Amino acid sequence: MSTIRFQALREASTRKPIKFEEAGRKSELFGTNVFNDKAMRQYLTSDAFKGVQGAVQHGTKIDRKLADYVAMGMKEWALSKGVTHYTHWFQPLTGTTAEKHDAFFETSYDGSDPVEKLGGAQLVQQEPDASSFPNGGIRNTFEARGYTAWDPTSPAFIFGSTLCIPTVFISYTGEALDYKTPLLRALQVIDDAATDVCKYFDKNVKKVTATLGWEQEYFLIDSALALSRPDLMMTGRTLLGHTSAKGQQLDDHYFGSIPTRALTYMRDLEQECMLLGIPVKTRHNEVAPNQFELAPIFEETNLAVDHNCLLMDVMQKVAERHDFKVLFHEKPFKGVNGSGKHNNWSLATDTGVNLLSPSKTPMSNLQFLTFFINTIKAVHDNESLLRGAIATAGNDHRLGANEAPPAIISVFIGEQLTKVLDELEGVTAGKLSPEEKTDLKLNVVGKIPDVLLDNTDRNRTSPFAFTGNKFEFRAVGSNSNCSNSMTTLNAIVGKQLQDFKKEVDALIESKDMKKDDAIFNVLREYIKHSKRILFEGDGYSEAWEIEAEKRGLSNFKTTPLALKARASQQALDLFAGLGIMNHVEVEARYEIELEEYTKKIQIEGRVLGDIATNHVIPTAIRYQNTLIENVSGLKNIFGADFEKIAKEQIILIKDISKHIEGINSNVVKMTNERKKANVLTDGQEMAEAYCDKVKPYFEIIREHCDKLELLVDNELWTLTKYRELLFTK
Repeated sequence: MSTIRFQALREASTRKPIKFEEAGRKSELFGTNVFNDKAMRQYLTSDAFKGVQGAVQHGTKIDRKLADYVAMGMKEWALSKGVTHYTHWFQPLTGTTAEKHDAFFETSYDGSDPVEKLGGAQLVQQEPDASSFPNGGIRNTFEARGYTAWDPTSPAFIFGSTLCIPTVFISYTGEALDYKTPLLRALQVIDDAATDVCKYFDKNVKKVTATLGWEQEYFLIDSALALSRPDLMMTGRTLLGHTSAKGQQLDDHYFGSIPTRALTYMRDLEQECMLLGIPVKTRHNEVAPNQFELAPIFEETNLAVDHNCLLMDVMQKVAERHDFKVLFHEKPFKGVNGSGKHNNWSLATDTGVNLLSPSKTPMSNLQFLTFFINTIKAVHDNESLLRGAIATAGNDHRLGANEAPPAIISVFIGEQLTKVLDELEGVTAGKLSPEEKTDLKLNVVGKIPDVLLDNTDRNRTSPFAFTGNKFEFRAVGSNSNCSNSMTTLNAIVGKQLQDFKKEVDALIESKDMKKDDAIFNVLREYIKHSKRILFEGDGYSEAWEIEAEKRGLSNFKTTPLALKARASQQALDLFAGLGIMNHVEVEARYEIELEEYTKKIQIEGRVLGDIATNHVIPTAIRYQNTLIENVSGLKNIFGADFEKIAKEQIILIKDISKHIEGINSNVVKMTNERKKANVLTDGQEMAEAYCDKVKPYFEIIREHCDKLELLVDNELWTLTKYRELLFTK
């Protein structure tokens, strides 16, 4: 079996970068395969184009007649580019995207007169078989009907020879079975709420858009080496493997020169992204060997989420051309940094203002403070919901591991802005005197741009940090769909802005306060209320865990504990009250995420047991037999003195036996715990059993396997080692 490893190493070591030539300037290629405004103006009638624009900008419905014209134009555009099939492209609750391809090709009833056809009915709605997608008990397994419905706010695109039409995915009874539907509802909530608040400052604002700029971290591993590791192929991470003598400790990979093969892959990937309208801009080496990052320009959140989902699919397909395997798992290798997906979030008005960016005037800065402080309060009041939104089996390995934010949700705003909030906290209750109002506007609020100009500090240990003109939700896992975190964040901020407006309006009407006085008074109370969520120090320290507990902040270190917040009364009331998800949809997602966690740990346990039993132990025995033969030979030669001469070999034989016994006994114990967990009927109890009873054996078994890796002859070891996986360029 070791021949597989060495064949993979030979194959990987002889790889050459594939030939790649740029097809043109990025600005010329951008959006070429997207049915964007330029394509629609060319292929749609004036009425059809206006109908789509109305749906995108104002949420108006497209009637069936116009849908026919849109479908006709979309089909002609796609056919002009050599497309043969179309699909409704959606995001079921599997964590990946889904598609069912249908040919444009149609015939008449007798099989004659073949034509290419795409009608409005086919564009707007499809009925894929939904029986095997996760549903969390929304419907019975035998009730297969589910509907995909066109989302015109995310433009159709061509990938390969297929026209992909972004859609939502709902059940026969109307419940959301996907990530996109709740996100769209949450974005509408924050649009309405933020627009209402903006009118305090600018009556011309008619729409507020939540923007997102994600940063995608990933590992590139040679495909032959990845194929030689069953654990990588089955689980996305290495379940065993001794750390390499050289890892990331020299920091020589971070921002270093990008390896030639990886750079060629990135250039090819970026070209595909340009064609698909994904505005990727930044690429660089990350901290761990063979780890990289890619980041785009900010976009509207729904489109940004779609683009990230599409990107992760495109990355794997492009990687195949370059003989790479892309690893999105949050912790594919022990002992080096894992991967995250930082979600940079802000709010922008249709008048061109970033609501989380200060300006030159006190009025604009009061607007900035309003949205800044309301966001902090929203996080404060819903920190456990945010933690639940990023809870996955993979992210459990990363959060709080001295490479990523801790599992405790806190907000970092920097020393200078902390001082600004401290001053605002001292605002007089009730109506402000002219002197105080002037002092606030000129000396506190008015100076915020200057404060931020020098406020260049960052805190990588903070899960939710303000970084100058946006908040960065750093704790999202690299393999996650951004929708979960963005639906929750936009929902809680939207709800908070609704509450803020009610409180300000009440002070204006009942206390006869001026608008500015009312806003300052409400913000002052929010600052006092939310102070415990603000933290400027080292989030990795034990002192912070103790302090966070004193402050009453949650610290859910495992997914089963964190997911409880997903089905809490707070979550049910929030999402149902905002019309984002009803109780059935919320509880279904909770059940699905528990089941996903359980299945992933179950699969990892089975794979680890298989590798330990069928790869590691036989290899160890083979080497042990060689040692035994050596000792027997020495005994024949040296007689009674052989024990002194063969001392080290005998110690090795005993050590190998000890680790073999450790593996065997613990695999049996792990399997027995798995059997006990499998008979549990409650999803929460089963997830906790896998977390607390099954998973702890992973490290014990791994420890014995990794010790054997150091003891066994390198020529016999069957599994590709860390130094080979991480340092083969």
